[in-house]
Amino acid sequence: MVCRSGYYPGGRHLLLFIIILAAWEAGRGQLHYSVPEEAKHGTFVGRIAQDLGLELAELVPRLFRAVCKSRGDLLEVNLQNGILFVNSRIDREELCGWSAECSIHLEVIVDRPLQVFHVDVEVKDINDNSPVFPATQKNLFIAESRPLDSRFPLEGASDADIGDNALLTYRLTPSEYFSLEVPTSNQQVKPLGLVLRKPLDREETPELHLLLTATDGGKPELTGTVQLLITVLDVNDNAPVFDRTLYTVKLPENVSIGTLVIHPNASDLDEGLNGDIIYSFSSDVSPDIKSKFHMDPVSGAITVIGHMDFEESRAHKIPVEAVDKGFLPLAGHCTVLVEVVDVNDNAPQLTLTSLSLPVSEDAQPGTVITLISVFDRDFGVNGQVTCSLTPHVPFKLVSTFKNYYSLVLDSVLDRESVSAYELVVTARDGGSPSLWATASVSVEVADVNDNAPAFTQSEYTVFVKENNPPGCHIFTVSAGDADAQENALVSYSLVERRVGERALSSYVSVHAESGKVYALQPLDHEELELLQFQVSARDAGVPSLSSNVTLQVFVLDENDNAPVLLAPPVGGTGGAVSELVPRSVGVGHVVAKVRAVDADSGYNAWLSYEFQPVAASARIPFRMGLYTGEISTTRALDETDAPRHRLLVLVKDHGEPSLTATATVLVSLVESAQSPKASSRASVGIAGPEVALMDVNVYLIIAICSVSSLLVLTLLLYTALRCSAPSSEGACGLVKPTLVCSSPVGSWSFSQQRPQRVCSGEGPPKTDLMAFSPSLPQGPSSSDNVMLCCICTNYLEVLLIYTFGIRNTVDQNLWFMLATLYFWRRTLLTGTMDSPFFYSKKDEELTNKPMVEILLEFDMSEKS
Repeated sequence: MVCRSGYYPGGRHLLLFIIILAAWEAGRGQLHYSVPEEAKHGTFVGRIAQDLGLELAELVPRLFRAVCKSRGDLLEVNLQNGILFVNSRIDREELCGWSAECSIHLEVIVDRPLQVFHVDVEVKDINDNSPVFPATQKNLFIAESRPLDSRFPLEGASDADIGDNALLTYRLTPSEYFSLEVPTSNQQVKPLGLVLRKPLDREETPELHLLLTATDGGKPELTGTVQLLITVLDVNDNAPVFDRTLYTVKLPENVSIGTLVIHPNASDLDEGLNGDIIYSFSSDVSPDIKSKFHMDPVSGAITVIGHMDFEESRAHKIPVEAVDKGFLPLAGHCTVLVEVVDVNDNAPQLTLTSLSLPVSEDAQPGTVITLISVFDRDFGVNGQVTCSLTPHVPFKLVSTFKNYYSLVLDSVLDRESVSAYELVVTARDGGSPSLWATASVSVEVADVNDNAPAFTQSEYTVFVKENNPPGCHIFTVSAGDADAQENALVSYSLVERRVGERALSSYVSVHAESGKVYALQPLDHEELELLQFQVSARDAGVPSLSSNVTLQVFVLDENDNAPVLLAPPVGGTGGAVSELVPRSVGVGHVVAKVRAVDADSGYNAWLSYEFQPVAASARIPFRMGLYTGEISTTRALDETDAPRHRLLVLVKDHGEPSLTATATVLVSLVESAQSPKASSRASVGIAGPEVALMDVNVYLIIAICSVSSLLVLTLLLYTALRCSAPSSEGACGLVKPTLVCSSPVGSWSFSQQRPQRVCSGEGPPKTDLMAFSPSLPQGPSSSDNVMLCCICTNYLEVLLIYTFGIRNTVDQNLWFMLATLYFWRRTLLTGTMDSPFFYSKKDEELTNKPMVEILLEFDMSEKS
C-alpha cells in the first residue's frame, strides 16, 4: 500500500513567501546562489567577484573577505579567480533541521572604499535520509481470545528530508491474521494501525513476526522498516500432552538406588500457570510400583528406589499423568513400561540324586553312578548351563535331558590302584562374566577279590641246625594281598606230600594266621639233608584265590657223632691192634694204620690222629700221621728200644666241641729171624692194596687226561663265543649269584640273596659255612658251557673220591692230582686262578683248606 505523508496546510503560503522574498532581494541588489547538500569539496557555487562587479586585481588590495555568521568554513572564495566554492560537507538536515527553507548567509566586505555585500546560498535538499521508525522492533501482546476486526494502533515513520523526499508510503508483509490500515490525508488524526482479520490460536501460532516498510518519494526511493513481534497471550484451553502414549525402557536388574529410569516429557500448549505441569503416578497404581519407583513432580524424572529383580518380575507397567495449574486443571496420561533386563547374578544350582555308591571295581563302563540336575534362575544365555567333570578320571558326564546329566563309568576301575575318587562337577553358565557352582562326589571303589596273595619271593632257602627242639620256629612266610577287608585276609597251610615213608605234616607245620613255620620234631642231618615243601597262602574272598611258595630247608650238621674206629684187618685182643715190626726196618717205615670214620660231615667229620702220651719221659721211635692215621718209624730201630710198645692213638674230629675216640696199637719188635713170618704176613695184608692202588692210578691218569682235554675244548669254545658275541651296555655287568656245581656231598656255593636262618636255642642264627660264588659275565650259551664242564668235572671228581674213599689207601701224588682237578673246576666256575678257600666261623680267618680235608668230608658223607 502506498500513501503520502508530510504535507501540512501552510505549505502553499510558505512557497509564495519564498518567491516574494527572492524578488525583493534581487531588487536590493543582493546575490543569491544555490548548492545541493552533500556537495563535494571544490564544488562550484558562483562567480561572486564578477557578480558583485569587482575586479579580480583589486580583490587582494581591497582585502576581499566573505564572512558567514553561522559556519564560516562551509564556503570559500578563491581570490585568484573570484569563484565561490564548497569548502566542506554541507548537510541540510544538520544545518536547518525540519525547516522548509535552508540557506547560508554570507557578508562580503571590501575596503578602500568599504563596501558590504550580502550573499545568500540556498542549500537544496536531496533524498539522503531514509524513513526512520521510532524503534527497530515493535512488540504487541494480543490475547488469543480477541475478536475479529480489532484494531491495534502503530506509530509511523519520519523522514528528515522535505518535500517529495519526505512523502512516505507504507506496506506490510502478507499475513492471514492482520492487515495494515493507513489513514487518508483528511484523517490525520487517526493513526496507522493493524486490524485482526483471523482468530488467533496461541497453541498453533504463539507469535507472529511482521515487517512494516516505509518508502519516501525521493529519487531514488529510500525505505525504512520496523519488526512487528506479535505475542499471542494464552488461555487455558489445552490439556498437557506427552510425547508418546507408551514409553518403553530396558533397565538392568540390581541397579543402584537413585538410578534414572526415564524422563517422560509432557507439554502443554498453554503458557504460564496454564502450561505449568505437575507429574505423578496415577491414583490406581499398585503399591509394588510405589515401592520400587519415584517420580519427581516437577521434572517428571522416574528413579529407582527399590530392589529390581528380573527373577521376581520381568516388567513393570507404570501409569503416569501430567496435570496443569490452570483455573480448571486439565490432565494428560501415558504409560511407562519398564522391562527388567536379566543380569548374570545367579550362580547355577546343582542337585545330586540317586547315588549308587560304592562302585564295584568290576563294574562295566557305562554304569550310572549318580544323576545330576542343574538349574539357573537367570534367563537366556545367562541361564544356559554346561557341566564339566574333573579331568583324568575314569568317569564322564552324559547329558540325558535339558539340564540333566548322568555320571557314568567311562573305563574299568582298579581298587588296588585307586581306592576312591574325589570328583568335582562344575556347572558354568554362559553369562559374562560367567558364574559357576561346584559339587563334590566321593566315589568309593568297592573291592572285588581279583588279586591272589603274593609272596615277595617264589622260593625261600632256610638253614636249620639238626637236633632242634620240637616246635622250634624255623621261618615265617608272609604273603600280601592287594585286595581289602576279607579279600585280603590270608591264611597259610602246607601243601601236603610225602617225604619218604612219612607225611610232610609230621616234620613241619604252618600257623594259619601268622605264617610261622615250625619244626615238629628234631631234624637229623644224617637222615635228611634237604626238606623241600610248599606253603599255600589263600585269601578269604569268594571265590578264594591262592598262591604257593617253595621252602628249601637245609639241615645243617652238628657235631653229634664221635669218631668210630674201624675193625682192624687182622684180629687183635681186647680191641687193640697188634703189629710185629722187624728191628731192621728203616726210617719212615709204616708200621700200622688206624682207621676211623665220623657220621657227621664237614669239619665235624674231619678227623685228626695223634698219640696220647703215657709217660712224659718215654720216647718212642714212632710218629703219627696227623690226617692219614699211619704210624711210621722216626728213626732206625736198635737194641735199646723196648721190645713192646703200647701206643694210645687219640682220634679227634674238628667239631665244636670236638669228639674223640681212642685206639690201642700194640707194636712188637722182633729180630730179623722172625721177619719171614712178618714179611709173609705183611705181604698177605698189603698185596691187595698195592694192586688196587695200581688200578686206581690207571683210572686216575685217564680221568686227568679227559678233564684236561675237556678243559682245553671248553676254553676254546668260550673264547670263540666271547669274541663273536655283540657288545652291549650290560655285557660286563654282574649277574645274580646262583646255586652252582652241586655234588653228592652237598653244595658249597649258595646264593647270597637267600636268607640263611637256622634255629638255635643258644643264641641268634649264625652261618656255619660260607663260600663265595663267582660272578660271571653273561654271554651267549656261556652258562650252558660252564654247567656242562661243571657236571663233567664233578662226575670225575666224585668217581675218584669214591674210589679212594672205599679203599682208604691214598698216595700224596694222587692227592695232589685231585687238588689240581678241583682247582681246574673252580677256574671254570669263577674265571679266576685262585685256590679254593672257605670262611669259617671257627677261627674267624681265611684259611687254605687242603684237599685231603675235602676228600675226608666226602668219605664221611658217603657212609651216611
